[in-house]
Amino acid sequence: MRKTILIVAAALLTGWVASPAQAQQKPKKADVLKALTVANDYYMKRWPDPGEGMPYPSRARVYPGNIWTRAVYFEGEMALYNLTQDKRLLDYATLWGERFDWDLNRGYTTRNADNQCCGQVYLELCRIDPQPRRMEIIRKSIDAMMDSTRIDDWTWIDAIQMAMPVFARLGTITGDRAYFERMYDMYNYTKTRIGDKGLYNPVDRLWWRDADFDPPYVEPNGEDCYWSRGNGWVVAAMVRVLEIIPTDEAHRSEYVKMLRDMCSALVPLQRPDGFWNVSLHDPTHFGGKELTGTALFVYGMAYGVNAGLLDAKTYRPVIYRAWSALVKDCLHRDGFLGYVQGTGKEPKDGQPVRYTSMPDFEDYGLGCFLLAGTEVYKMK
Repeated sequence: MRKTILIVAAALLTGWVASPAQAQQKPKKADVLKALTVANDYYMKRWPDPGEGMPYPSRARVYPGNIWTRAVYFEGEMALYNLTQDKRLLDYATLWGERFDWDLNRGYTTRNADNQCCGQVYLELCRIDPQPRRMEIIRKSIDAMMDSTRIDDWTWIDAIQMAMPVFARLGTITGDRAYFERMYDMYNYTKTRIGDKGLYNPVDRLWWRDADFDPPYVEPNGEDCYWSRGNGWVVAAMVRVLEIIPTDEAHRSEYVKMLRDMCSALVPLQRPDGFWNVSLHDPTHFGGKELTGTALFVYGMAYGVNAGLLDAKTYRPVIYRAWSALVKDCLHRDGFLGYVQGTGKEPKDGQPVRYTSMPDFEDYGLGCFLLAGTEVYKMK
């Protein structure tokens, strides 16, 4: 606890923490929707075939179009569809699923959460149009895990967002609460068992990305490494699970508490310009602007306010400041998004991140932006 207090105190002395005087006005709904539409239209025009693989020149290969990066985009795209009911968006997402015959990267035998992430969107589309094929393969993959006793698959915190909502959706669709129990068991194993004592630090209320970053690993300033986007994935997972599970689900209070605890830890770490650093406790380690972590935190905080789980008076200024920064500093006139950190697992990956830099995959950053904006739009 003393370490956290010292970090926040140092941040206050250096001006790292935003002050109330810098609070932004509530964004107009029309402006939020315009930003979301411009960004999404840019992407859809560039990628008319939603299933087209993403080139990765530095590795001289093309990655399949149903891996986690594309799935995260469609998480955001479907959030935008649910907001606007724009049939173009539904058709685009449906075409994506059809392009792969609703299959997973590496097939139903995969246990890898990254490969299962597309199932979130498949199941959402199945909810809208209940065609059995849409859930057949993702359910087969998850059921194979349910038939085993292993609960240690999620060894990196990104996995919590990639797969946890799939279990939640299957439990809701089928009415079988065993999915909820297994989901909790796997989440709790990652939280309390992976690495030395689990990947969650209850003192700082933040997560190490994986066991490689457990203490004694430290950042250049000597503090723990809490990667912004990694923690953003956990925040997003709490939102996406809470949206799905019943109000009487046995572990709901755990997910509410996690969302509240993480958001409260993030408030004093926000920069004066509205962003969060890629290294949450070391503002000097690649301390520039970055979209994805910031957008995921906006998503979680805005949902928390909208759902009555977070105090609106406390969080509205934080959310509005961050959303203003994302639109003003990242969104190009044509819809391209700058300051998106490329794929990786820590602050140094994909650096330097600039306004004009193209990340190695250009889909998931937009997904994060769409998730954030759709929740901001709903704010009263």
